[in-house]
Amino acid sequence: MAGALAAGVVTARYPGGMAAPRRSAPARSAIHQVPWRSPRAAPVVLVSGPEEVCAERAIGGIRDLLRADDPSLEVSDIDASDYVAGTLLNVSAPSLFGEPRLVRIGGVERCSDAFLAEALSYLGATQEGATVVLRHTGASVRGKKLLEAVRAGTGGGIEIPCPAVKRDSDRFDFVAGEFQSAGRRIAPAALRALVGAFADDLTELAAACQQLISDLDGDITEQIVDRYYGGRIETSAFTVADTAIAGRYGDALLSLRQALASGADPVPMVAAFAAKLRGMARVAGSRESSSALAARLGMKDWQVDRARRDLAGWTQDTLGMAVQACARADAEVKGASRDPVFALERLVTVVATRAPFGA
Repeated sequence: MAGALAAGVVTARYPGGMAAPRRSAPARSAIHQVPWRSPRAAPVVLVSGPEEVCAERAIGGIRDLLRADDPSLEVSDIDASDYVAGTLLNVSAPSLFGEPRLVRIGGVERCSDAFLAEALSYLGATQEGATVVLRHTGASVRGKKLLEAVRAGTGGGIEIPCPAVKRDSDRFDFVAGEFQSAGRRIAPAALRALVGAFADDLTELAAACQQLISDLDGDITEQIVDRYYGGRIETSAFTVADTAIAGRYGDALLSLRQALASGADPVPMVAAFAAKLRGMARVAGSRESSSALAARLGMKDWQVDRARRDLAGWTQDTLGMAVQACARADAEVKGASRDPVFALERLVTVVATRAPFGA
């Protein structure tokens, strides 16, 4: 429970209120670092980090830029773990008609000795008209010498970091960025519902964003997200939490049973309560403006406004009791009890009635 309550939403902002990514700093680099949403070509491009969705977008963006500049672009793919000596030089060398070349090299974190040697040599004599993309997930230290050489500026390269998207705040930023890049607006409640619906799979989350962008015109509302993805388990978790916090005991129990019947996991159900209660506790008692409080707490304006609305009818004592009940339920659904369903029902009862269980 402590981990669930401690996991806050910390984001920067785009102009107009959209969230902008705030990532942990990549390894120190002497070369220019480029956001994965705004890739560009260079003689050597290091696409680093574990997040495959972002890496694929970056590499695809480089290909599109090069192809738009010259449709005759030649594209070659190399697996660094199963490398045949001489391949890199062959595919990057100028062709008879001088077409630009894009060489995409995957599996650098599993590279063979032959590839490592030739790649290091290539950095010292890059081919004109060739763009070599090195994909390293960071899953191992293999290829470290090559990465260090690229980051030191050898080969005139750039780096596109693709750090892991793990926290809810990272997912909020990701979704906001998807719609920002498409020039579209998504309501804060819709953004939260969409993130909740695909909390465990960034690939599906990205696909859901693109589906909404391509299928619909105008702003994306919570009702639209619910119509498309309302059956997702995590969305049900926030529905249960919202209903219980609003004091609608019967509706909260009904939502809980429907969610469990559809296969909802008790752990994210409790996590939804934890996220809501933590936000309420953070803003309780403050008279600052939403923007000032959001800036001070590292939250978004809409999160502050929603938490303040959720606090209606709550006191310091009842909120503290709910937090304690959530802590107990968190431990029980993670193994401290043989009956996680009962633990959830007790949590819903305490939160919805704002009274001790059995009172």
